[in-house]
Amino acid sequence: MPVTPESTTEVVANDYDSFGEAYAVENETSLLNAYYTRPAVLALAGDVAGRRVLDAGCGSGTIFEPLRDRGALVTGFDSSATMVEVARRRLGPDADLRVADLGAPLPFADNAFDDVVAALVLHYLEDWSAPLAELRRVLRPGGRLILAVNHPILYKMMNPAGDYFATVKWSAEHDFAGRKAVLEYWHRPLHAMTDAFTAAGFRTAVVSEPPPAPEARELFADELARYPSGSFLSFLFFVLEAV
Repeated sequence: MPVTPESTTEVVANDYDSFGEAYAVENETSLLNAYYTRPAVLALAGDVAGRRVLDAGCGSGTIFEPLRDRGALVTGFDSSATMVEVARRRLGPDADLRVADLGAPLPFADNAFDDVVAALVLHYLEDWSAPLAELRRVLRPGGRLILAVNHPILYKMMNPAGDYFATVKWSAEHDFAGRKAVLEYWHRPLHAMTDAFTAAGFRTAVVSEPPPAPEARELFADELARYPSGSFLSFLFFVLEAV
């Protein structure tokens, strides 16, 4: 585990309470978040006017805000109090934001939402059974769960000797606006994902591997030039229907 340059204290993995502010600054304009994940999720969400939407793992509110701007009635939660505070500064004091953990029962009624967005959240969890069951519980029948998770090929790209078919923990070091951080993820193969969706009461309606937003080609020309097509695989996107 790496150490910070300021001390010998170990960096705690996934500690968004410590690096959340820097993470929020970095991802306002980053390729992976601002020009890849967010536009892909919003495109899959489509017309949300009047729909009750839960932003699960809302982070700094960068998806909550455009959903609200499109007329959705949005509620958000995150396990990090720091991220919820950053989101509240963005969204205002009237935004329905809570500190809650997807690994525990959620503070919402059955069938409370038309849609749930969970962008880059589930891949932090080893067990998907209970979290998916909770998300299914708070969705009305016919509601949608819009997901973004690490593409399973990413694990093999980062760990060529790793077993693609295993469910295994791996980590990556990051620098968010000059702040060192370690993120730990749980890799699972694609069939394990879809099996978990089915077991939780979802039907897979869409599987998407989108390119980045068109404007990214100019803004990140040097970075994207490393890829022959100008596109890359980092995340995998799903729309699941509650059955």
